[in-house]
Amino acid sequence: MNQSQAEYEPFEYSYDYSDWYSNNAEPTNPPKEVILPCDPTADDRIFHICMLSISLVVVLILAVLTRKHKLCQGFARGSSSIFSPANFLDQTQKKGLVMAVFGLVFSKLAMLVITPDPLPFSRDTPENIKEYMKIIAIFYYPVLYYPLLVCCTLQHKAGYVFGTLLSFGHFAVLAWQKFDCPQTPEIYKYYALLASLPQLACLAYLCVQFSLLFVKGPNTDEDLDSSYYTNYVKLLLKKKSSSASPSSTDKPTLAERILEVPKSYVYIPEKVFRFPLKLAVSAFVALVAIYHTALLLVVLVVPTLHIVRAGIDENIAFLLLGFGIVLSDDRMEVVQIVTFYTWLLEVCYLCAMTLSCLVSLVMLMRSMVLHRSNLRGLYKGDVYSIYNSQKTIRPSKPGIVCWMGLTGYQAAIVCLGMAVQTVVFFICFLFLVFLIIIPIFYGRNVIAFTIAGKAWPGWVTLTLATVLQHVTAKFAFIKKDTNTRDLNNRESLFLLTYLLFLINIAVGLIVAIWRMVITALYNIVHLGRIDVSLLHRTAESYDPAYRHYAHSLKVEVSQSHPVMKAFCGLLLDMMIEGGRAGQKIRDAEEACSSVLSGTQDNGPSKPTSRQRVRARWLLLYTLINNPSLRGSRKHFQTQQTSETALNGTPKRSPKRGSEKEPVEPAAAAAVPVQPTETPTNQDKTD
Repeated sequence: MNQSQAEYEPFEYSYDYSDWYSNNAEPTNPPKEVILPCDPTADDRIFHICMLSISLVVVLILAVLTRKHKLCQGFARGSSSIFSPANFLDQTQKKGLVMAVFGLVFSKLAMLVITPDPLPFSRDTPENIKEYMKIIAIFYYPVLYYPLLVCCTLQHKAGYVFGTLLSFGHFAVLAWQKFDCPQTPEIYKYYALLASLPQLACLAYLCVQFSLLFVKGPNTDEDLDSSYYTNYVKLLLKKKSSSASPSSTDKPTLAERILEVPKSYVYIPEKVFRFPLKLAVSAFVALVAIYHTALLLVVLVVPTLHIVRAGIDENIAFLLLGFGIVLSDDRMEVVQIVTFYTWLLEVCYLCAMTLSCLVSLVMLMRSMVLHRSNLRGLYKGDVYSIYNSQKTIRPSKPGIVCWMGLTGYQAAIVCLGMAVQTVVFFICFLFLVFLIIIPIFYGRNVIAFTIAGKAWPGWVTLTLATVLQHVTAKFAFIKKDTNTRDLNNRESLFLLTYLLFLINIAVGLIVAIWRMVITALYNIVHLGRIDVSLLHRTAESYDPAYRHYAHSLKVEVSQSHPVMKAFCGLLLDMMIEGGRAGQKIRDAEEACSSVLSGTQDNGPSKPTSRQRVRARWLLLYTLINNPSLRGSRKHFQTQQTSETALNGTPKRSPKRGSEKEPVEPAAAAAVPVQPTETPTNQDKTD
């Protein structure tokens, strides 16, 4: 027992923590900069309680003011109900306010992902309920900003006043909070300030626009009251000038073909074509998503690289030595090399992120160009430009779901696409810098060049074999007789095919690798686009993003066809007695008759009854061939019912590429086909 006590006696005096810290350890250096939590003067909780109450009162006041009008005046004149945030199927309304509100809501969602308190009504949210709070916040912020849309939709002076007050209130408090607390401890000290810039921009735009609308008054020339649809029809019925036909047959020069490529990626607005509201909102939200994703990618990586580079000291040489890496015998030189390589990592990452932003912006512009082309094609009835089989342009259950979620899908796909592009581009830049550029400049670690140098005989052989096949195919195995071509020297062709069999296997391996690289890069670059399928055309229905886009276009075209709306506007004007309705009808008939007869408006010429009848007949013919209206006709439904009853199965549409492919009637793209019958004597007398 005495021996065991003697063994444990020294340990009774070894737990002297003051001696341990004073003799053997150094105190930890505090960080250079500590960002403390900041509480702004304008408390966020009180502001949201007050603003939510004010918004509710504003909505109730607007409901009372609009009660004396019809809550919904029907499809004819749009919707004026407080339950309609905007007419998403109207191409003539002001899109800026709706786009700004959607961008505002998305900016809130982007900040909601990493905020410690999802809801502004509670602080220090426990971790076990934070996810539930985020779900509630996803529904809270759209409700908070919903009155801004209502104030614009109602087209009332009081709505513009309330919209101005609400937008100024949101903008003033948000700017006040960011001025009081520009630095926050979240991720990066200026992240909250930089992330709030899109919100400030959207709120400032709302303030200016509501003020201008209050001064100008409500715009009643929207939807079917607008002249946009009638102008669209007049342009379609306008005859093309014959002088432009010879020049169209000329072959474009090389410079023109080169300039055509960048022009196809630049969206230039046209007066006779307006984007649907859903596509315009989707494009703007995608732009805001690019900003937030780029900001998040920068603040998550770059400050960390700065901290790592600042903490590199002489101990890094021992760390590398443990992995068997010896950069230099001098430890200070090792510090400089590692610091330089860390700086190169930061440069490569920033270049990759910048390239990803540029690619996303270019793809967004290209998407807008293709949106316009696809819509015009569907307006004409060119179904095969979007779908790989014959489709009926009418709403469906999947189409409604896809149309509702199009904007959200676009934003999410753009964010994910930018993240993937940044990672891939970063890896490519690392290979370029560390395996090619640095070895060339410093003459060390030339691993890639060493491998390529050892394999140069194989590369030369493959290159010569490929060149030989191309040269012989052009000069030895093709003979030209007048305007025809045929095979020549067939025996030599068969012999060369046999001798180069094994060489072509090696060439095929390189082609397969190159095919895989090209396919991966193409899909990564176009990952943020929903108007392009990443699968083959026969399998594009399995691409969920493109499927949502294609289904949403069905709803847009079937419900917002310009020719259909022009026809509906003319019918409604004919039903209204007095006012400018009769004059608008006469002007439209005169325009159609003058365009069809080819006469110029040199003077006030009164159209004859035959010209009016002809103009109305051509309008009727155009509407009969409208694919969006064909399925609603009684004889079409009766025909489909009879075929189903006789055959037992519904009639299938012929597939693409069949001999008897049905010609889809043009809805509004060309001049309607005139009757082939020659006019009788009675017609001439008329």
